[in-house]
Amino acid sequence: MADSLDYVQICESCPPGDGWGPSVTTDTTLNGVPYAPFSKGDKLGRMADWTAEGKDRERGGRMQYSRNYRDQQVYGASHAVTFNAPPAEDESTFSLVSNTRDSAKSRYGRGAVFTRGRGQRGGRGDSRGGRGQFQQSGGRGGRQTYDRGGRPNAGARGGRRFGWKDYDKPARNRDASINIKADWQLLEEIDFNRLAKLNLDADEGEDLDDYGFLYYYDRSYDKQPVKGAERKLTAIDRAAYNVTTSSDPVIQELADRDEATIFATDSILSMLMCAPRSVYPWDIVIVRQGNKIFLDKRDNATLDMVTVNENAADAPLDAADGSKDVVNQPAALAEEATYINHNFANQVVNESDSAKVDMSQANPFYNASEDTDPPASKAYKYRKFDLSTNEEEPVYLVVRTEVDAVQKNAISGEDQTMTIKALNEFDSKAQGSGGALDWRSKLVTQRGAVVATEMKNNSCKLARWTVQSILSKSDVMKLGFVSRVNPRSNDKHVVLGVVGWKPRDFANQMNLSLSNGWGIVRTIADMCLKGEESEDGKFVLVKDPNKSILRLYEVPSSSFDEEDDHEDDHEVEVEGEGEGADE
Repeated sequence: MADSLDYVQICESCPPGDGWGPSVTTDTTLNGVPYAPFSKGDKLGRMADWTAEGKDRERGGRMQYSRNYRDQQVYGASHAVTFNAPPAEDESTFSLVSNTRDSAKSRYGRGAVFTRGRGQRGGRGDSRGGRGQFQQSGGRGGRQTYDRGGRPNAGARGGRRFGWKDYDKPARNRDASINIKADWQLLEEIDFNRLAKLNLDADEGEDLDDYGFLYYYDRSYDKQPVKGAERKLTAIDRAAYNVTTSSDPVIQELADRDEATIFATDSILSMLMCAPRSVYPWDIVIVRQGNKIFLDKRDNATLDMVTVNENAADAPLDAADGSKDVVNQPAALAEEATYINHNFANQVVNESDSAKVDMSQANPFYNASEDTDPPASKAYKYRKFDLSTNEEEPVYLVVRTEVDAVQKNAISGEDQTMTIKALNEFDSKAQGSGGALDWRSKLVTQRGAVVATEMKNNSCKLARWTVQSILSKSDVMKLGFVSRVNPRSNDKHVVLGVVGWKPRDFANQMNLSLSNGWGIVRTIADMCLKGEESEDGKFVLVKDPNKSILRLYEVPSSSFDEEDDHEDDHEVEVEGEGEGADE
């Protein structure tokens, strides 16, 4: 009752006409009753919030701004210390002395990396683009590098979430795979979003003819090798061919018989069907002869090289981008991977003249009088697919596919055809590894995680291999895991294991759609077939080196023939100089 009377006395003591509330004074008490000083311009939100102060002390030790309550600040919160009870006794001189070390250890050790921590130790940083997170490395006193929110307690207003090292990443300006000439005419420019929406259902295909022979696969490679006793990858000299479409004598014969409208090889066709997954630049030469088109590649084209970590978020850096690690640059890694794939396919087969499968005809590219090396285990199957959208205008495609080996089915005993490819590990700790696990320790215990990481970092390469296996109608696709003996040297390798999949099951795991690939092929073919049937022409389909765009150019018919002539003249001059020097 006394409190209410004092309140009435306070109100009655206010001079009339000055508004509500006690008079402004520097003293914090009025007639013996404490009150919180205020400004008449303050917004009146909550009259009291007994929970906000305690929470904020737990999170940061001070009242922090929150956009959820930006219009509801506690009245007089900045002067709340006035109402605090005085300490019972002076504790400023008190300290605890202990000679025992803190036995509590971090679960992850002193070098732990916290990627889902708070904005500060114990404090949460609000971010409009996501949580204001940072990484704290090096244990106590370690440096702090920001992860996804930019600054703690402030948002990335653009909505983009930056990585913790985006600030020092060099710009990737890759060079195009081919020089665009001034006399080339740009016909179409297609972005990958449009390509991803194309669909065309095709049949399973039919076999027209097959050439070459196949050795049987060595099943001992399927067994996990003993640690420290892995098999070394050896260089085996065998003649393998990757002849372009127009130079293939079998395809020329099929074209003369009007077997199809579109002709290609599996390497070129898989690149076109998997174009939306590609990052590195490439190009395809398209030759039109009447109502037929041939998908070709240039000599020493990038299509022949096996890329490494092309789709990784932090792909390997080139020398132009500031990389000083010569053996781990994209060109060196591609050359190494191509070498590994060639030798691995030859090593994992049992070469025996008595135990091999001969196709109906001999290898069309092997010439015993000119080639010193024996031919590799390879079967070339020419297959035909129906890409028609209506019965009035039939469109067929003939593709040369490749099969690497054959094995006996464990249940039925029938022969199963297979394609053999190899993934390679260069250095799990180097720049460009894409967060790959250490294969030597994780391939057996965490094989699924290893394969999933490779699917992410090498999406385009694995998709191309899968498409090639499906086009050839192979029963099994074997993937070998090959690693360097020494991460700093790229000339010695060991085989850590081999895993087999059914191609269509592997395509489902990768979310690979063949109907989308057929839709891309048919769309590009229709662009090149516009006009009268009697017209001949030459086109170049170019992947932009730095954007997700395909560009179709119409070029003069003699464009690349001149380059070939110049290269031949240069070779003759070099040979002449060499002969003179020897003399």
